[in-house]
Amino acid sequence: MFQSISLGASDTQKDSHYQDVIARIKALLEQETDWVAAMATVSCELHHSFGYFHWTGFYRTVAKELLKVGPYQGGHGCLVIPFQRGVCGAAARTQEVQVIDDVNAIADHIACSSTTQSEIVLPIIDKQGQTQAVLDVDSDDPAAFTSADAKNLGTLIKYLEDKFFSDS
Repeated sequence: MFQSISLGASDTQKDSHYQDVIARIKALLEQETDWVAAMATVSCELHHSFGYFHWTGFYRTVAKELLKVGPYQGGHGCLVIPFQRGVCGAAARTQEVQVIDDVNAIADHIACSSTTQSEIVLPIIDKQGQTQAVLDVDSDDPAAFTSADAKNLGTLIKYLEDKFFSDS
C-alpha cells in the first residue's frame, strides 16, 4: 500500500519519505536484471508515493540524440523527444538535472499535457558517459520540486545507474 506525501511537505518530511520509498524500490529491484521492468516499477512507486507527481516516467535513448517514451504513470506522454528540444531533451543533452518551476517560461518546453506547471528531469548516464534515459516528473502545481526532490531523486538515479549500467 502506498503512503503519499503532499506538495506542502517540508524538505525534512520529503527526505524521510524518500528514504522509505527508495528503500522499497531497492527491495523490489534486488534480484531484478531487466531495465524495462525496473523503469516500470520505479515509475509506479514514485507516482503513487508523492501526491504532487502527476506524470512520472522515463524517456529512453533509442537513437542518436533521440528519446522515446518508456514506462510511465499518468496521462499520455509525448512519444518522441529530440535531445535538442524541451526540458527532457536538455537533461539528456547536457546530462544535468533540470528543475523547472514554471514550464510556461521555457521557450522550447514540449507541452505533452496542458496541465503541467512544473517539472524535474534527471539524466541516467552509463559508465561510458552516454545518456541512456531520463527520469521525468511533471506536476500540475507550480514550483512543486525543491532541492529535496532533486537530491533524493539523484540518489535513486545513482542507484539505477550503478545497478543497470555499470561495467561489472
